[in-house]
Amino acid sequence: MHRSLTSRSALALLFALALAGGAAAQQAPDAGAAAPCGGDLSAFLEGVKKDAVAAGASAASADAALAGAEIDPKVLSRDRAQGVFKQTFLEFSQRTVSQARLDIGRQKMKQYAEVFARAEQEFGVPSGVITAFWAMETDFGAVQGDFNTRNALVTLSHDCRRPELFRPQLIALVEMVQHGDLDPATNTGAWAGEIGQVQMLPRDIIAYGMDGDGDGHIRLKQSGPDAILTAAKFIQHLGFERGQPWLQEVTVPDNLPWEKSGLGGTMKAGEWFALGVKPRDGNTGFGNLEGDLVLPQGRMGPAFIAYPNFKIYLEWNKSFIYTTSAAYFGTRLSGAEPYLKGVPEQGLASDQMKTLQTKLQSLGHDVGEIDGILGSGTRVAIQKEQQRLGMPADGWATPALLNAL
Repeated sequence: MHRSLTSRSALALLFALALAGGAAAQQAPDAGAAAPCGGDLSAFLEGVKKDAVAAGASAASADAALAGAEIDPKVLSRDRAQGVFKQTFLEFSQRTVSQARLDIGRQKMKQYAEVFARAEQEFGVPSGVITAFWAMETDFGAVQGDFNTRNALVTLSHDCRRPELFRPQLIALVEMVQHGDLDPATNTGAWAGEIGQVQMLPRDIIAYGMDGDGDGHIRLKQSGPDAILTAAKFIQHLGFERGQPWLQEVTVPDNLPWEKSGLGGTMKAGEWFALGVKPRDGNTGFGNLEGDLVLPQGRMGPAFIAYPNFKIYLEWNKSFIYTTSAAYFGTRLSGAEPYLKGVPEQGLASDQMKTLQTKLQSLGHDVGEIDGILGSGTRVAIQKEQQRLGMPADGWATPALLNAL
């Protein structure tokens, strides 16, 4: 599903930011551009106020939201230093889907059982899916960030790297102030302006915010019910289909058309089942749905069927390791057993991965930036070369492949 960057979830926006650091993104727009930036801060804030009023906010609300706004150098430092983690699926998922988090998640699902029931009834999103995001974003609200949200968005809007992404979020923040849902002087969150227990940006809160506790306000920072229902409505917006699975662990035989594995395939789950792929929970009832065989660490490691609902995870965050871990977390909270770790083939260190990417690029493959990260472009290129070399084309980067190239 294609949407503008300014309406994506917080983590999806962060991933977009990591890809937007080129020289072109660092150029200030022309004087007549739609998203002015830089220059005198007071003049900049007057422009923001004008835009907010034009968008429907009152002048008093804009003044209240922007009074005392400051540039935060720490936000700029975080923005310049951001990177993408390089852990394997086993490393990342073992750390994030811990027993302690599972226990707390189940407690939260029991504590807010009525709210979760409402979320599933109204939006079709199971409690496990919501709770997993809640855990991975903020540890159930325990770690929400300590940056002043208003100042973070002022800083990133004033900065001329990506004002077109952040200025609309600042305008939305003014609307939140007008609604009485945010105190601009005291509200804190993540460095890029994400707010609350499920870390959402102001425009998404305005569009999908739900008052779950009936107090007349949408306060994702303080209210668990607000966070749960807002997350459910947003996930439904991303395309989650009621009553359908999102990820299912499977075991795989020794021989499969490995080149057909990976995201974006053309096979149905039932076709994989016919080839000997077996769901560990024994449920083959969704065989008529599209199903991608996902092998995060190759055919010798954990294996899953990713159903169409898995796409909502990719909308939330583009990182394959994060999304697969979040989806797996959701299955555990919904009753699935721990995955079988298997014995994956040895992977590559970061410098080896860069060497592999360089070789793949020289062979005409588009692997994106030479960054030492096994991203989607690199996985596709690996599969093509594995198939060409007569190796199992499971998309996993190994020393054997590096040596063969």
